[in-house]
Amino acid sequence: MHLPTPDPRFTSSLHARANFRLAATLALAFVALIWILQVANWALGLDAAPFGIRPRTVEGLVGILFAPLSHAGFEHLIANTIPLAVLGTAMLHLYPRASPIVLPWVYLAPGVAVWLFGRDAIHVGASGLIYGFTAYVFLAGLLRRDRRAIAASLAVAFLYGSTIWGVMPLKRTDSWETHLAAAIVGAVLAVLLRHRDVPPKVVYSWETEPEVEQPSAAADPPLAGLAEGREPAILISGTPAATRVRE
Repeated sequence: MHLPTPDPRFTSSLHARANFRLAATLALAFVALIWILQVANWALGLDAAPFGIRPRTVEGLVGILFAPLSHAGFEHLIANTIPLAVLGTAMLHLYPRASPIVLPWVYLAPGVAVWLFGRDAIHVGASGLIYGFTAYVFLAGLLRRDRRAIAASLAVAFLYGSTIWGVMPLKRTDSWETHLAAAIVGAVLAVLLRHRDVPPKVVYSWETEPEVEQPSAAADPPLAGLAEGREPAILISGTPAATRVRE
């Protein structure tokens, strides 16, 4: 299978490096926000329950907006911190045009699904974002067939492939409904947005040079008429136009 090489002028440019720094900054800023909120809740003795999703209750609707920002404790938050930073950076850096669509869907849609169909419990945590980003980055790499996306897909599979167990009802303390809904949303968006953020491929000069037409063996040479007493062909001197190619 041929895997096109992304143009290094696009993937290694100053703009690409600036985009990576911005992606990392935004991902770390979100992680810092949920840490600040958790520390504030701990310092003030507040419970995360009022900010969680309580399925099919009016008061539980607020959790659709605030549940990803709330955690059951520091242990829960620590478990989500590094995956959020890594996957958030990968998502924003590799798919900057798709991210404005993916982010709100992955943030809100799993909460709506949990409110409609989830167990009668309080669902909190940002793990839905982790599952949504994991599904998108992994499946997008398989669909796009460019080396950078495939490398990211393999890295995600290696680092977070074990999270697949989280979409199954194996632990009563885990909101597997949130995990499953977010993974489905991320996978569907990866299919729908597969034509976005495709980097330009390397184009070599030999791929764009037009073929030079070889003179026919049957054609008379320009001065052949002299030997037979005919008028020779008229030749126009000059330089041919330069062939335009992209290096």
